[in-house]
Amino acid sequence: MNYETKYHGNIEVNETEIVVFENGLPGFEENKKFILLPLDTESPFLILQSLEERDLGFVVIEPFLTFPNYEFDLSESIVEKLQLEDKNDSIVFNILSIKEPFEQTTVNLQAPVIVNKNKRLGRQVILNDYKYNSRHLLNEYSSLREER
Repeated sequence: MNYETKYHGNIEVNETEIVVFENGLPGFEENKKFILLPLDTESPFLILQSLEERDLGFVVIEPFLTFPNYEFDLSESIVEKLQLEDKNDSIVFNILSIKEPFEQTTVNLQAPVIVNKNKRLGRQVILNDYKYNSRHLLNEYSSLREER
């Protein structure tokens, strides 16, 4: 099927690429179908693009690229909802808030997006761990800083 996207224009999407968020994302509950698209070929950033709303796309990153010690536990209820049989079935992403200048960009470590890569199910989880918040500077611990 063809979809119009915020950053990539019109794209062809295979049904097997769609990630379903049964409850949507907090604040965007009506959007249930998303796809992950690379921002560009050289970038570690991806776009979590809604397939129901053209202008809804979140810039995300796998947190372990920039915060290697990032860790948390998922409740049994979340594991069941995502149908995770093994932790290796999941991919973790965090949503960025892009700022100008880019060095002021923040990453939300308090609410990771978990995707079951086999079942194509997703969920954003709000952590009750007070060591993480929704506005960590991306460059605070970033290994990307060395690549610039």
